Amino acid sequence: MAKAHYKYDPETLEYKRVTHGFKYYFSRLIFHISFGVVFGLALFVVFVYFLDSPEEKKLRRENQELLAQYELMSNKLDQIQVVLDDVHMRDENIYRVIYEADSIPTSVRKAGFGGINRYENLESMTNSEMVIETAKRLDVVAKQLYVQSVSFDEIIDLVKRNNEMIKCMPAIMPINNKDLTRTASGWGWRIHPIYKIKKFHEGMDFSAPTGTEIYATGDGTVVSVETSFSGYGKHVKIDHGFGYQSMYAHMSAFNVTVGQKVKRGDVIGYVGNTGLSTAPHVHYEVMKKGVKVNPQLYYYQESLTPEEYEKMIAISTDTNKTFD
Repeated sequence: MAKAHYKYDPETLEYKRVTHGFKYYFSRLIFHISFGVVFGLALFVVFVYFLDSPEEKKLRRENQELLAQYELMSNKLDQIQVVLDDVHMRDENIYRVIYEADSIPTSVRKAGFGGINRYENLESMTNSEMVIETAKRLDVVAKQLYVQSVSFDEIIDLVKRNNEMIKCMPAIMPINNKDLTRTASGWGWRIHPIYKIKKFHEGMDFSAPTGTEIYATGDGTVVSVETSFSGYGKHVKIDHGFGYQSMYAHMSAFNVTVGQKVKRGDVIGYVGNTGLSTAPHVHYEVMKKGVKVNPQLYYYQESLTPEEYEKMIAISTDTNKTFD
């Protein structure tokens, strides 16, 4: 039963019972409903913006664990990159040098990926910037490992062929020159004996009587047997493989034909004075990958003492001794 309400009347000095109509009760109802709505909204805001649900707590914890894992992965990638850089250095400056393999440019070893956006599907993820950066680093490391694997395959092949390569390298003098008296002119600038001008001599000259045997300086295949009335005169070129070629000029006669297989020490021709020459001698050249190089760098299989080797170099640097 609802409580009765009374109001004091100062004129009659009595309390009179107050009666409420519909409007009073309706306003009270509206007030309570409004208060309930406001209070409910306030609770909703508190729960939504300030308190995490169990599911949100779980997701937040998983997100923190993922961030920790990405950071750990990034640190491991740093360590892998250090090791990989060291392997690259050893491969480039030791293995490839020993076996005379071509260098692999840094632009190839550390090349990125071009073309389409490979990481477009990751852009909508939370922490997408970190995820994409990690994915890029993984791809780069994977590519570097692939390049290194191919490089090691090449080195392994060269190791297996090492004995063959040693036999093929042009590593002896082209004539019998044990006492070094036949060493005439070496690699470098000379005064040309005919033109009387300064000209670079791209080989070595060995003086000897006409008819002296000329030897193949390494195993290989004869690729050229030519006769010219100027320049090199009668000359032979041998392809030794592994990027090496050798050429023997001013011969008096040939002892090989094009396509013939030769071994180091085989007689391929005889000393002469053909072409642009002032006296009987053999002009000898070595090419490595198409570029002429100093032949004296390859006489490592000669039975020369260090003193004899130094003597040969000293003799060959005499700028007044040249025949072509």
